[in-house]
Amino acid sequence: MLCSTPQFKGVDILLTSPWPKYVGNFGNSSGEVDTKNCGSALVSNLATGLKPRYHFAALEKTYYERLPYRNHIVLQENAQHATRFIALANVGNPEKKKYLYAFSIVPMKLMDAAELVKQPPDVTENPYRKCGKEAPIGKQIPAPEEESACQFFFDLNEKRGRKRSSTGRDSKSPHPKQPRKPPQPSGPCWFCLASPEVEKHLVVNIGTHCYLALAKGGLSDDHVLILPIGHYQSVVELSAEVVEEVEKYKATLRKFFKSRGKRCILFERNYKSHHLQLQVVPVPLSRCATDDIKDAFITQAQEQQIELLEIPEHSDIKQIAQPGAAYFYVELDTGEKLFHRIKKNFPLQFGREVLASEAILNIPDKSDWRQCQISKEEEETLARRFRKDFEPFDFTVDD
Repeated sequence: MLCSTPQFKGVDILLTSPWPKYVGNFGNSSGEVDTKNCGSALVSNLATGLKPRYHFAALEKTYYERLPYRNHIVLQENAQHATRFIALANVGNPEKKKYLYAFSIVPMKLMDAAELVKQPPDVTENPYRKCGKEAPIGKQIPAPEEESACQFFFDLNEKRGRKRSSTGRDSKSPHPKQPRKPPQPSGPCWFCLASPEVEKHLVVNIGTHCYLALAKGGLSDDHVLILPIGHYQSVVELSAEVVEEVEKYKATLRKFFKSRGKRCILFERNYKSHHLQLQVVPVPLSRCATDDIKDAFITQAQEQQIELLEIPEHSDIKQIAQPGAAYFYVELDTGEKLFHRIKKNFPLQFGREVLASEAILNIPDKSDWRQCQISKEEEETLARRFRKDFEPFDFTVDD
């Protein structure tokens, strides 16, 4: 078994003849080579232990350059450099596939530590670590004990990829899994769509697994919530098919608000709540820049001694927080994400307070939703207006 000391940082270049097993499972696919069924698990283990900055292989006689992957677990391990895997075709091949790769590299021992661990924007999770846990018994790839924690990157993208039947890249199972039945609430729930407690006049759009509703006492007339139809407490607990539709609603709302000269900020507070409420608050482009919004969240968090961390853009909250864990999460229109793990008390109106502040919407008197309630007739009017405006963007009519 390959072992390394804490002082070992990795190697600059690794050359192997066989491909590593599973290298094409995450990020972009190699297309021609199914690395679930070919490649060497021993080479995967070698790459996991040596952490090369560049890994070259050639046995499959085709060119393939994978998205770079991380060698550490975000928020659990110290940052390390990324690895790039490149496979080259055989020399003089008739298809004229690439068999040369030109690059320059500064040895890691001569590099500044911060520059070495700087992550490329398209970085993914480590494919060997993920599949080492899912491989059949007897074929698992050994990994250090501290690497057994859950992964952070591209789970949502992987799930989204299964929706793209129109691209021809879908690999549907001949025996599709039955959707997991959502858990049932222990008592009355104001947000389960089938519950009599739901204020259905606020509902503005219904999908297969999720629905949109105007926020009661919203910060603006078009402040909406993305909610699962079934009972789920947080994003962390959503099943795969619900996650897919949440992502679709998020993308659609971004387009909708952009067409109206607004950017949307999303946040979730999984603390003293029973049903997931993903808040979507539009902010006029003329009010402030995204950086101003980000700074406002960080500044107010510091003032209230809240540790609000920026997490990588491609990270997945489901892989950072465990089910049942309390947290607060913000997603900006640029894809930047801020995360706070709640350990004890947390201000319930924090997200609204930041967005209502003078720095952003400048409506501080609306920081508490209870002070913003209007009559049912006014709510019905706003809901009708939103439905009409949203109709050209409604993806559910094609489902």
